[in-house]
Order: sequence, then C-alpha cells, then structure tokens
Amino acid sequence: MNNIHSNPTPLRQKFIEYLTLNRKAERTVHTYVSFIYALAKHCRRSPDLLGHEDIRQWLYYLIAERKQAASTVNLAINAVRSFYGGLLQREIEPLLHQIKRPRRPALVPRLYSMAEVEKLLTVGTEGNLRARAFLSCVYGGGLRLSEATHIQIKDLDGVRHRLLVSHPKGHRQRYTLLSENLLAVLRDYYRQAHPKVFLFPGTEPLAPINKATGQNIFYGAVAKARLPDRGGIHSLRHSFATHCLENGIEITVVQTLLGHASLNTTAGYLHVRAERLAQIQSPLGLLDLKSPLIPA
Repeated sequence: MNNIHSNPTPLRQKFIEYLTLNRKAERTVHTYVSFIYALAKHCRRSPDLLGHEDIRQWLYYLIAERKQAASTVNLAINAVRSFYGGLLQREIEPLLHQIKRPRRPALVPRLYSMAEVEKLLTVGTEGNLRARAFLSCVYGGGLRLSEATHIQIKDLDGVRHRLLVSHPKGHRQRYTLLSENLLAVLRDYYRQAHPKVFLFPGTEPLAPINKATGQNIFYGAVAKARLPDRGGIHSLRHSFATHCLENGIEITVVQTLLGHASLNTTAGYLHVRAERLAQIQSPLGLLDLKSPLIPA
C-alpha cells in the first residue's frame, strides 16, 4: 500500500472506517480512498471543502481528458457517492444524476469446452495431484481464485456433496457443488498432502496459498495440456457456468452456485458456444416441404 493508506489523515481514516462498517471489501476500500485522494489532489483542497462544481469538473476531466475506461469512471462515481452521500451525508444525487454512467462493453466470456477441461485436468496435471485437486475445485465449484485458495477442510461436506464457499466476494457465504469425482480427487490429495486447516496451504502450513501460486498452477497445466489461454484461471468459472446452463440447470440455481447478487450477471452466460450452435438444427429443417404445388 502507498502512503495515503499507511498514514491516513483523520478524515481519510473516518472514510476507511465508514466503508469497512458498511462491509466493503478491502480492495474496494483501497480503491474508493484512492479516488477521493485523487479528487482532492486534482482540486488542491481537502475533499470536504469541495462543492458540486469541483466534483463535476473532476469527473469531466476523467472522462474527456484522461479518457478513462467505463469501469474506472463508474468506480469514481461510486467513491464520490460513498464519501459525500454516505460519510458526509450531503445531497450528492442531483449532481450524479446529471452524469450518464458509462456502460461497460458486454463481452462474451471466453471459455473451454468440456473436452478441453477434461484434458486440462488429466494431461495438464499428470503427476501433480495438488494441481489436479486445486483446478478441479475451481472448475467443479465454479469458484473465483480467492475462493479456491481459501477453502478450509471444514468447508467440505462429503455426505451432502456440497462445498461451503467461506471466503466469498462481498462476504456472502454460499454452498456450491462437491461432486463424487471431485471428492475422489480430494481424498487422494488429502492422503498425500495431509493439510491441517486450509485445503491448499501456502509456505506457512496454517495459511492459504497465495493467488499468484494458484494462477501459476493453472498456467502450468494449460501449457502442459497444450491448450490456449482463454483469460486466466477465471475462465474455468466461466466454463462451469456455461456448461451448467447447457446441461439444463436452471439459471436461478446457477446464480446461487456462482454467488451472483443479480440474475442479470448470470444471464451473461446465456450465450451459445459455436460448437453447440453447430449441433442445433433449425426448426425449418424438421418440416416436410415437399409440397405438391412445386414440381419435383
């Protein structure tokens, strides 16, 4: 962390405490504080002394001059709303309603076919039981990277075939799938590794592996299986979601398994893969069009 977070001013500390009490993730706290610091630096005054026009000019600067991405501008607006509307209890909405929030471009998730996932988990992890167990958890439960690195032994419920996601984004714990195939892999891995608290411990036995190690496990398996990189380890979560929907699991169930707060987020996986499209026949192809009105 840089100096603005290691030596906070009293006002900045109040903002950090406000965000933390409102259960914002540590990364979100860091981001919002950084944006308000950037606003104050741009205007060369303490942020509590700034008015609507100062804030409007700064947002204009981000959009028109800095050409910031839609996601960055949206984060800046969220930070302004939290600081002025939340912490300082000022009427900030009239200003923010004047600013059209930019839409992030809708990107079709890049994913692996089921055959490619099978190759990744067999050929890609051959001779490396930890890699097979870790990547099987990511795909088999549709987990985010940080969720997989923080799996604890006590999170596994083999009787009910479910896995508690105890370290989720947004602090909303949930259950996801723990298939018999995954259980078999994890039992073999447990007999070999004997983890104590975390299923995948790091250099310290009682601490989880870090996310960089998890990414390295993925990239090592991708290289060994000679598969393309489709966007890092998160592509396994994309693949899980799409494969669930393609196999007839209700979208509301998939929403729960993924831990999405909004169904709209899950609906982003309702695209159809090119391979699947090639297997589908148009209803027109099912009709008998040999009409007696048309000469043979």
